[in-house]
Amino acid sequence: MKKRLAVIGMQMALLTLPSWAQGEAAPAARQANYQATQDYYRQLASDGGRLAELGLLMNMMPKGGDLHHHYTGALYVETYLEWVDKQAYCIYRSTLKIETKPQQAAPQPGNECLSAEQVKEDNGLYRRLLTVWSDKDFYNHSHDQPPPDKQFFDTFGYFGAAAGYSPRVGLQLLKDRAKAENLQYLETMLRGAPSGDSGKLAAELDALPANAGADAINQALGRSLASLAADAATQGMIRDYRQQLAGYAQGMDDAGFTLRFQTYVSRNNAPSATFAALYAGFVAAHDNPLVVGLNIVGPENGIVAMRDYALHMRMIHFLKQRFPDVKLALHAGELVLGMVPPEGLRDHIRLAVELAGANRIGHGIDISHEEGADRLLAEMRRRDVAVEINLTSNQFILGVEGASHPLPLYRRYGVPFVISTDDEGVSRSDIGNEYLLYASRYKPSYDELKQTVYRSIRYSFLSPADKARQLKLLDGRFAEFEARVAALRRLGK
Repeated sequence: MKKRLAVIGMQMALLTLPSWAQGEAAPAARQANYQATQDYYRQLASDGGRLAELGLLMNMMPKGGDLHHHYTGALYVETYLEWVDKQAYCIYRSTLKIETKPQQAAPQPGNECLSAEQVKEDNGLYRRLLTVWSDKDFYNHSHDQPPPDKQFFDTFGYFGAAAGYSPRVGLQLLKDRAKAENLQYLETMLRGAPSGDSGKLAAELDALPANAGADAINQALGRSLASLAADAATQGMIRDYRQQLAGYAQGMDDAGFTLRFQTYVSRNNAPSATFAALYAGFVAAHDNPLVVGLNIVGPENGIVAMRDYALHMRMIHFLKQRFPDVKLALHAGELVLGMVPPEGLRDHIRLAVELAGANRIGHGIDISHEEGADRLLAEMRRRDVAVEINLTSNQFILGVEGASHPLPLYRRYGVPFVISTDDEGVSRSDIGNEYLLYASRYKPSYDELKQTVYRSIRYSFLSPADKARQLKLLDGRFAEFEARVAALRRLGK
C-alpha cells in the first residue's frame, strides 16, 4: 500500500510540472535536475549581490530563437574594420567616414584616408571610431553627443559602406555567435526588398491627399499593383532577390542551427517607392519557406514615417489580402512621450495590429499612450500577437528601462512577448545579456523564464513541422542545461 501511495505521489508531482518538464515518463533524475535549477535560479534572481552568477546561468541557458534581429546592426564594428581593408577601402581621419574609392580621393591635409590597420595603430582614433560607429561608452564620458536615437541610427551611415562585403561570411559569423550563445534559430533581416517602378502611377500614389478615404487609396493601390505585376523588370528583380537570399543561406542550417529571413521595407520613402517595395517583399515571401515574413523599418519618428504611418498600414493590409500566407512582424510603437507630440502615440500599435494584421509587434513601447489601450491589450491577447522586447535597445534609444518599460504591462494583460536583441553589434550586447536584464529586472519565475524561451520558437514564422522539430531540440537542450546546473549547484555548496 505504501509503495502504491509513493507511486501516486510521484505521478501527482509530475502533473504539477510544466508540460516541457514532464514527458510521458520523465525520469527521476530529470525531475531532480529541474527542481535544483528552479531553486538555484530563484536564489540568484532574488539576491542582487549574485548578479554575476545569474549572468553565468543566463549564458548557459538555451535561448531558443532571436526573432527581432537586424543583420547589419548585429555585426560588431571590429568585423566591419576587417572588411574595410578586405575591400581596399579607407577611413577619413577627421570624419571617420568610409571612402570606397580611395584611389580617386583627393588628398585632404588633416583628414587623411587611412586603412583600418592604420586606424587601429592610433589608439585614440580607434577608440573614437568605436564610439561613433556604435553606442560604446556613450554615457560614461564627457563629449559632444547627439540625441541617443540619432546616435543609434547614424551609426549605420558610418559602417554601412563596408557591410556589403560578404553576406555569406557575415551570416557564418552570426551563426557561430548564435551557437556559442545557445541560440538555435535566427530570424534576421539581411536585405531590404527591391523597389520596382509603377511608372506614371507612382505620381498618383505620391499625390494622395492626407485625408484620402480608404476607397480612393485602395483604387490607387490596385492600379499600382497591376502595373508592378505586369512589369518585367520588377518581376526580374524579385526573382533575383529570392535567388540571392537562397544563395546566402545555402548550407547554413545544420542539426543545431536554423536560419530564416524577413524581408523589409523602409518607412521613410515616398509612398510609391514604399508600396513598390512592399509589393516586392510580399511576392518574395509568398510561398517561400526561406523568407518567412515581412517587416517595415526605420526611425518611426521620421517626418515621412509619421506622416504616412496610416497609409503604410493600409498598404500592408491591401497586400495581405492578396498574399494571406505572408507573416508580418512590424516595428510599431518605438516611440516615447516627447519624441513626438502626444497625438503621434495614439494609434501606431493599434493600426499595425487591427488594420495591417501584424502577427508580431517589434518594440511596442508606447502601448500605454494608445487610445483605448486596455481594449487594445485585450485584442492583442485575443489575436495572440506577440511583442518583441529589446531591453538594451529600448533603454538606449528611448530611455525606457526598468519599471517604465511596458514589459510588465504586457505580462499582466497576458499578451505574449519574446526577448530579442535588435542590433546587438551597435548596442554592444548579446542575447545572454538581454535575458540577464529580463531576469534581474522583472524577476520572472523559472517556469515563466523557460516559457519565454519556448515562445521564441512558438511565435517564430517557421512552418509547423519546423517548429515541432525546434521545440523537440529545445526540450533536449533544457534537459542538458538543467543537469549541468544541478551539478554546478552541488559544486558551489
